[in-house]
Amino acid sequence: MKDALGAVESVLVLGGGSEIAQATLRKLVAGRTRTIVLAGRDPQRMDADAEALRKAGATTVETVAFDALDFSSHETFVAERFAERSFDLVILAFGVLGDQEHDERHALDAVKVVEANFTGAVSVLLPVAQRLRAQGRGTIVVLSTVAGERARAANFVYGSSKAGLDAFCQGLGDSLLGSGVKVMIVRPGFVTTKMTAHMGDRPMSTDAESVADVIVGGLARGSEIVWAPAKLRYVFMVLRHLPRPVFRKLKQ
Repeated sequence: MKDALGAVESVLVLGGGSEIAQATLRKLVAGRTRTIVLAGRDPQRMDADAEALRKAGATTVETVAFDALDFSSHETFVAERFAERSFDLVILAFGVLGDQEHDERHALDAVKVVEANFTGAVSVLLPVAQRLRAQGRGTIVVLSTVAGERARAANFVYGSSKAGLDAFCQGLGDSLLGSGVKVMIVRPGFVTTKMTAHMGDRPMSTDAESVADVIVGGLARGSEIVWAPAKLRYVFMVLRHLPRPVFRKLKQ
């Protein structure tokens, strides 16, 4: 439950091994967050992250199994977590980048990207929203991406899956108005992480720590959508409305 100053005390992270999520948690623990549940496919791989958060000041850090593609388990998973405790914040941080050239040639692999990034998110966020609504409070933070703003030829499988996620979460947030529950969508540009290190640097790229700063700031303000870096908001005001023949000529 949030403390008297309104600070987040308890967090559930879906995709607990995410570098952005971990950076965000470190900043929250530096404040007043004390209880964290890290959920991911391999809980043991998150043990080092959990221990680091304990050393940083968290009093309770648990790791639990969660598979974004095991849709049939999601309602039970959410029910069990909320039966154990309430949560002030739920962070959805899982996702699959995929390989565009490979996925274009192997449709089933492209489907896995979409199922992980969109279908899995829908499957788990609906029961999460129901539990938070029953609490009468809470925030859902969803890691989206600017790639979902307008699909490019170079990453349209990934981009379209995130576009679906982004649109779904906007609607979910609107459906929760007046319930005490909020949804905050995070739209980072290219983030330099272990997952993207092989791709080199990109214009207006950012890192996990910087995205975490944006997330924590957005939570403090009660934002519905945040961009990282913030200037991307204005870049995409233009890119979103470029005629398709012009957009195609941009470096893809």
